[in-house]
Formats: sequence, C-alpha cells, structure tokens
Amino acid sequence: MTAKKKNRFVQCLPFYLMALPGIIYLICNNFMPLYGMLLAFKRLDVRKGIFGSDWVGFDNFKFLFSSKTAFTIIRNTILYNLAFIILGTAIAVALAILLNEIRSKKFAKFYQSVLLIPYLISWVLASYLAYAFLAQDVGLINSVLRFFGGQNINWYSTQKYWPFILFFVYMWKGVGYMLIIYYSSIVSISAEYFEAATIDGATKWQQIKSITLPLIKSTVITMVILNLGRIANSDFGLFYQIPRNSGALYGVTQTIDVYVYNALMNNNDFAMSAAAAVFQSVVGFVFILVANAVVKRVSKQDALF
Repeated sequence: MTAKKKNRFVQCLPFYLMALPGIIYLICNNFMPLYGMLLAFKRLDVRKGIFGSDWVGFDNFKFLFSSKTAFTIIRNTILYNLAFIILGTAIAVALAILLNEIRSKKFAKFYQSVLLIPYLISWVLASYLAYAFLAQDVGLINSVLRFFGGQNINWYSTQKYWPFILFFVYMWKGVGYMLIIYYSSIVSISAEYFEAATIDGATKWQQIKSITLPLIKSTVITMVILNLGRIANSDFGLFYQIPRNSGALYGVTQTIDVYVYNALMNNNDFAMSAAAAVFQSVVGFVFILVANAVVKRVSKQDALF
C-alpha cells in the first residue's frame, strides 16, 4: 500500500505543483488577513497595534447604519447585484449557446475574443471610454442628439439614466468572462446527445431546451450561489470610476464599498471600514447558506454541500 501511495503521489506531483501558486495566493490573500477582523470590534491605536487596542463592541458598525443614506446604499448594493446575477447569468448563457452554434471555429474564436477583451480593460480606462460617450459638451451621444436637433443631457447629474448605464457597462465588461465558463460547459457535452436528437427530428430549440440547458444546470447553479456570496459587495471600479464619483448621482450609484471608501478618505477610520467588510462577509455567508438550502431541497445533487 505504501508503494502504491508513493507511486500515486509521484504521478500527481505535477498537478500539485501547478496548484501550488494558487494555494499560496489563497493562504496569503484570504486566510492570513483574517485576524484583521478583530479591528472591526476595536478602536485602533497604532501604538498598541490591533491586538492591544481597546475593545468597543459593535460601535464601529454604527456609522454604516446610523447614516441617513444607510437604506439607500444597502438597497443599491443588493438590487444591483441581484440584477447582475439574474439578468447577467441569462445573457451570458444565451451568448454561450449562440457561440456554440457557430460552426466556423475561426469566427467562434473571433467573437469570443471580442467579447473577452473588455474584461481585460481596467476600470480607469473604461471610465474614460464612458466619458467619451457621456460628456456634456464633447460626448458622442450629445453630439448625435445635437445633430438631430435635440438637447444636451447632463448625464453626470441626472440619476434616472444611471441604473441602465451601469448595467450596460457591467455587461459589456464582464459578460466575456461569464460566457467562457458556460461555453466550456456546453463544449464538454457529448456530441452523441445532439446527433441522437437530430436523428429523432428535434429542432435546435428543442435540443437547447432538452439537452444543453439541463446539462449545464449544475454550472449555472454553482455560479449563482457563489455570486450570492458577494451580494453585499460591489465592484468598486464600476460604481466609483464610471460615474466619476459624482455626488449628484449618489442616490443611484453609491454602494457600500463606495460609501466606505469616501468615509475612509475623510475620516481615516480603518476600524469602520473593517466593520463594513465584516458586515458584507456575514451577509454573503448567510445568502450562500440560504441559497444552498433551497437548491438542496429542489435538486440535492446540484447543491454545493
């Protein structure tokens, strides 16, 4: 048995080495900083350090809930994330199915690259691209409106347009990454299923409905549950850079992350930002447990645990 285990270890050694950088990153980035959660319950004194600072209980959480805008920022964070998860997943799955239907490999790779490129662009650059379209005087959209006799729109001070703008920018930048995950699941489906369905006279829509969607269900459910774990977090670059942190838009663009960042820049209170991070983690953990429990009741084999 010892020889067999040793031989198996030698065979798996290349895979362990491939996983080693990711494991080291996970330990350094996700586990080592966990002691910093103590900061959420203390009044930080740099001279004493985190462990030596005085305990203050839940006082650091008060700034997040005592603010007049507490309901607004929590509402924005939750509702935007729900829209991104529900509509974003539907759009990504639809595009992955359409991409799989392209028979030319060259065109499939071309479209896949076109959709993925925005994901590799930084939010700073994306904000400048958005400004090129939305600037009041020289923006492309206002230029077109003036050409057809319309009036300029001050995009950076008009709230009603921004839920749609933010959703569009999020999908433009992130759909390529989501598409790859679902596309890889679709590609892994055996071609024999589709050949048998074709012989039986099934149309493309029937094949998608009866073969593709059921066989990628587990991937979709897993991704949705994992995304629910970050429902109290927001993409800081999207909500800070794209609206250019315009105060006139805070009612529809300010999320927990943006609010904490602005408070941190004004007050330099690291304990308050740690409290917000703990709150986000707890909410995300609860959502994961609830979502997994619901999935477990409906389809036990698709649950995470």
